[in-house]
Amino acid sequence: MDVIITNARLANYQEKVTIKIKDGLIAAIEDSHTESYEDKASENNANPTIYDAKSNFVCAGFYESHIHLDKACILDRCNIETGDLDEAVSETGQAKAEFSEDDVYERACKVIEMAIKKGTVGLRTFVETDAKTQLRSFNAIKKAREKYAFAMDIEICAFAQDGLTMAPQTYALLRQALTQGADLVGGCPYKDDHPDRHIEMIFDLAEQFDVNVDFHLDFDLDPKGSSIPKVVEETLKRQYQGRVSIGHVTKLSAMNTLQRGAMAGLLKFADISLTVLPATDIYLNGRDYEALIPRGMVNANELAELGINTTISSNNILNAFTPYGDASLIRMGNMYANIAQLSKDKDIEAVFDMIGKNAAKILSMQAEIAIGAPATLVVLEAKDAVTAIRTNAQALAGFKNGKQTFCNASAVILSGL
Repeated sequence: MDVIITNARLANYQEKVTIKIKDGLIAAIEDSHTESYEDKASENNANPTIYDAKSNFVCAGFYESHIHLDKACILDRCNIETGDLDEAVSETGQAKAEFSEDDVYERACKVIEMAIKKGTVGLRTFVETDAKTQLRSFNAIKKAREKYAFAMDIEICAFAQDGLTMAPQTYALLRQALTQGADLVGGCPYKDDHPDRHIEMIFDLAEQFDVNVDFHLDFDLDPKGSSIPKVVEETLKRQYQGRVSIGHVTKLSAMNTLQRGAMAGLLKFADISLTVLPATDIYLNGRDYEALIPRGMVNANELAELGINTTISSNNILNAFTPYGDASLIRMGNMYANIAQLSKDKDIEAVFDMIGKNAAKILSMQAEIAIGAPATLVVLEAKDAVTAIRTNAQALAGFKNGKQTFCNASAVILSGL
C-alpha cells in the first residue's frame, strides 16, 4: 500500500475503518483493529504513509459548483453605498476594466488555496469574457487551474455577465474561450435587454462545442417574469437534459406554493440542477424593505425532496456582491441551514450532500468512497456529516488520488501549567 488511513469514520459504517490506498485508488476498506501498521510495514520492508484519522469523519471532499475566481478579493477597489445588485454590477464592472492577467492570477490563487484548506477538491468558476477583460481573466484562470491540479479539479465556464444580444464582441470572445480550453458556457439573461434571445445564443454555443450550460437566473424577488420556462424549453428542444444548471433563482423564494411547485415540476422534467448561493442572495436581496426583510434565498431542501438536484455554493469572495468569505463550503452549508431553519438530522444530511455528491454531479466528478474509486478524501473534525454541518467542522487533512494535499492542525487547549 502507498497510504493507509487508520481510525476513520465513514458514512454507512458502524465502526471505525482503515482505508488502504494503492496507485491513487482505494484498494481496501477494513475494520480498524489494534494492529500497528507501522510495525507491520517495517517487518515487510514496506514504507507506506500512515495517517491516523483519530476517530474523525472522512468524506470525499467538497465541490464548489458556482464561484467567480476572476473577480474575487477586490473589495478594496469597490465603493459600497447601497449594497444592492445594480451597485455590485456597476462597481465590479468598473474594477474589471483594470484587471491584468497577473492580477487575476494572484487573486484566483489566493481563493483556490483558501478552498483547498477548507476541503474543496473540485470547483466550477465563471470567467467573464467581454470587451472589458478580453481573454485576460480566462488566461489567468487557466494558469491557476494548472498550478493547483495536484489538489483540485477546476472547470472553467466562459461567461457573459453584462449582456450578449447587443455585444457581438462578447459572443466572439466566448467562442474563442471555448476553442482554447473553456469547459462550458454560461450567461446572465436578466442583464440582457433580450433575455430569451440571450438564452438561445448561449445554447447555440453549447451545441456547437458540445459543452454544458450554466445560467445566472431570476435574481430578484419579483415572482413574475421567470426565465425558467424559456430555459426548460431550450433544454428539451436541444435534448440537453442533465446538462444544464441554474444559479440564484431567488424569484422562487417570492412565489407562492402553487407557483413554486409548477416551476419545480418544469426543472425536474428537464433534469436541470439548481445552485443556491446563501451569502450573496441574502446580502443583496430585500434592500428596499424597511421591516420583515425577506430572506431572499431558495429553500433547496424543498426542491430536493421533489427530485431536483440542488447544491450550495459560495458565488463570490470579498467583493461588492459578497463582501466577506473564506471559501468554506462547510460554513456556507451551516449558513444555509440556519437561514432555511433546518433542524432534523435528515435535512442537515441533505445539506452535506449539496456541497458534496450533488455538486460533484454538476461537475461530472466522482464523489464516492468505495473500493476502486479515486482516493480523493478529506478528514473533518467531526464524527459524521450532520455534526460537520452543525459545528462548522474544521478540515484537518486532504488527499487527492492518494497524495496528501494539505493539513490543518487540530486546536489544542493549553492548561497554562
